[in-house]
Amino acid sequence: MVKLLGSLLILGGGFWARWSMVSVCRRELDTLSELTACLTEMAEEIRLARTPLPELLDRLSRGRGPEVTAFFTAVAGAARRGGNVAQVWRQAAEELPLCDEDRDILAEAGRHLGGDETSVCKGISLVISHLGRSLEEQRRNRGEREKRVTALCFSGAALLVILLL
Repeated sequence: MVKLLGSLLILGGGFWARWSMVSVCRRELDTLSELTACLTEMAEEIRLARTPLPELLDRLSRGRGPEVTAFFTAVAGAARRGGNVAQVWRQAAEELPLCDEDRDILAEAGRHLGGDETSVCKGISLVISHLGRSLEEQRRNRGEREKRVTALCFSGAALLVILLL
């Protein structure tokens, strides 16, 4: 009876580990998607409507996921206070659930925020194109990645159950 209970607990741990790993991947995918949409909207607003940066960043933070909302809220606060927007942008980018390469590219975009309209739009466009490619690659590989995680978690749990019995 104890072995059966232990086996069920191990299998439950395998299910939990799989769910945890898959949710991290989905969270990264959702964050990338929201960031790409926000940055596209940001570039259009800067180019066409010439909206002031604090107001634009506040608007972008509404109705988004918690990570993206926190990112734009932090940067908007720095812009309203007259602080170093580029530094806050970089720090806020470090908190996002992205891979290192995507996080570094996004962090570098903050450098362009202090420039003129052309350099800001150019910097944001480069980030959009990089994040868009990364998003498409992750969407393409999502099914295979989830299959590998599932196989790893359940194989490991099954091996532990076999060793327990």
